[in-house]
Amino acid sequence: MRILIVEDDNKIAAFIKNGLTQDRFMVETINDGDSAVDLIVNSIFDAIVLDVILPGKDGYTILREVRDAGVNTPIILLSGRDNVEDRVRGLDLGADDFMGKPFAMEELSARIRSILRRTLPDKTTKLKCGDLLLDTVAHVAFRDGKEIELTTKEYTLLEYFVRNKNRILSRSTITQHVWKHNFDSDSNIIDVYIKRLRSKIDYKKNKQLFQSIRGVGYRIRDIISDN
Repeated sequence: MRILIVEDDNKIAAFIKNGLTQDRFMVETINDGDSAVDLIVNSIFDAIVLDVILPGKDGYTILREVRDAGVNTPIILLSGRDNVEDRVRGLDLGADDFMGKPFAMEELSARIRSILRRTLPDKTTKLKCGDLLLDTVAHVAFRDGKEIELTTKEYTLLEYFVRNKNRILSRSTITQHVWKHNFDSDSNIIDVYIKRLRSKIDYKKNKQLFQSIRGVGYRIRDIISDN
């Protein structure tokens, strides 16, 4: 799940990003209101955490403009002013939730999960590849109904593969989308993570989903067949 944080306080933005990343969300941040509207209108996010007080356009203005533009992405407003009038104003403008500062990271994460469960149809919160099932709200993976223990980065990598199942993904494409940067050309970190995933996912020798494409990259196949 891809989350956007619109927050001009770098410490708060980093606090939220770190917390949501640990909860296996893919997180992007932006710190000014003027750029936020264009980014929201022209990108796809599953949820947005929007501060009210921002340089340029404030959170209420951003909320009104993106709703007028037809964007229905769930939005949680954050504000240091947590009174009835502000909450009512935000909700009337189209916010899905409102939280006052300071707040507990656990509560914000729980509210995002709750909104996603309510607003996304089941087919978009469950991803399948063969007998592998991912719950993209709870951030857990199952194979044959058995939960697979994954680290945050392993889950993020696996979700990216499943969202692109049957496509060959190069190492550079994987690093740009999962790690958001390129590694040194001599780094084998992608191969290390793929090996870890295969040991957890492909424990059935005759029903392996991952496939190595020599000299190109990797893919995960929707059709289970003998290797």
